[in-house]
Amino acid sequence: MNAPSSPTELALIGHFINGQKLTGDGARNQPVYNPALGVPIAQVELASPATVNAAVEAAAAAFPAWSQTPPLKRARILFKYKELLERHHDDLAALITREHGKVLSDAHGEVVRGLEVVEFATGIPHLLRGEFTDQISTGIDAWSLRQPVGVCAGITPFNFPVMVPMWMFPLAIACGNTFVLKPSERDPSASLLLAELLQEAGLPDGVFNVVQGDKVAVDTLLHHPQVAALSFVGSTPIAQYIYETGARLGKRVQALGGAKNHLVVMPDADLDQAVDALIGAAYGSAGERCMAISVAVAVGSSAEALIARLKPRVRALKVLDGTNAAAEMGPVVTAQHRQRILDYIEHGIGEGAELVVDGRSVTVPGREQGFFLGGTLFDRVTPDMKIYREEIFGPVLCVVRVPDFKSAVELINAHEFGNGTSLFTQDGATAREFARHIQVGMVGINVPIPVPMAFHSFGGWKKSLFGDQHAYGMEGVRFYTRYKAVMQRWGNSIGKGAEFVMPTAK
Repeated sequence: MNAPSSPTELALIGHFINGQKLTGDGARNQPVYNPALGVPIAQVELASPATVNAAVEAAAAAFPAWSQTPPLKRARILFKYKELLERHHDDLAALITREHGKVLSDAHGEVVRGLEVVEFATGIPHLLRGEFTDQISTGIDAWSLRQPVGVCAGITPFNFPVMVPMWMFPLAIACGNTFVLKPSERDPSASLLLAELLQEAGLPDGVFNVVQGDKVAVDTLLHHPQVAALSFVGSTPIAQYIYETGARLGKRVQALGGAKNHLVVMPDADLDQAVDALIGAAYGSAGERCMAISVAVAVGSSAEALIARLKPRVRALKVLDGTNAAAEMGPVVTAQHRQRILDYIEHGIGEGAELVVDGRSVTVPGREQGFFLGGTLFDRVTPDMKIYREEIFGPVLCVVRVPDFKSAVELINAHEFGNGTSLFTQDGATAREFARHIQVGMVGINVPIPVPMAFHSFGGWKKSLFGDQHAYGMEGVRFYTRYKAVMQRWGNSIGKGAEFVMPTAK
């Protein structure tokens, strides 16, 4: 792929509002890069408040009819959408690799995980069923139902431009809501294809809208009085800001933040299995996953053997353009993010961690301008170091040595993040204790990245989640609906005269 010869030749990526692709609102533009080439391949229009308002107004106008559409009809549109997503699976994966940089096989996996949420959402007629109690009191019946909340918004990150939006909007629209998506401006193209396929599936105009943008668009959505609920995935400071602001304005908010995921290696663990898990979980997608393992906790005698096995494997990682079938790791998303990771590596060295493998000098022939880094491995990291405390979001694995299982649990529970964690052991009693006592939202036992399937729910604890509901699964259904309780009485059962006491069963 060759870069266009001048910025004026770059295609302009815009918005999708009320069934139409739109550009040219006079807003600012910024370049979209191919990270493997290190050059701009498009321009994305950053929405003005007027454009965001237009999207919200389109969603609000579509809400009355869509919310009254029978759930079975909504499900049939999602069945068609699933078919179209499968047909365009390769197209979506190619867009992900082109603008994010992850290897193509990983991009295909991302599409599959998004598809699974659509599959779950097609069961919405069953998922929305309420409860009924006959004769709750004399002549009185009672029941409950779940109804949509209104216009919902989603603000999603660069690292999963297909999967994370699909954690949100399939369930939201299946529940009868309308939706405005604000994807990452770093890899915006997939969002428009998702919108076009929804339209092709028969979704009415205005039910799903896309606005490209930055903080201006986020704040406009956050403060818009017609946005009833907002979902976010990103860094902890922004998650906390969105949660606090949205809650103050009376909105329903789920805001998923940062992570520092630990994988504990017990002395009895199968070390080959543990090393395989660490290589994939730490360096897959160049570490740009909220569920990436960034800390290996070596318990007791496991440390030396673990480092001995990790060192050659990290050095041998195949870092290439993500479109190369041999690639195990592609570039990071931008030059700025690459520099941020380099700064963390310098901090680790400066604070006294042992640099076992240094990935800073890796280059890819023919892709010298690309935003590549090799795998980096630190040993003897301690909890007071910046590379341990903060989320690096890059191909950097830190090994912390602890004397025993109790110390490993205490180490993890003391961290401010609680997104995901894993334990590798061959002892069932140890595994049970770990699963019960670890203060983390998602736990794997001999599973390095315990991302739940679509019929469960995704979410962390502590500063990894702000809000009461996790993403997708039944937690998602609860988030995108309001509970209503109804009681009724008819005919001769209606009492005579006023009643001045609290109603009770009679």
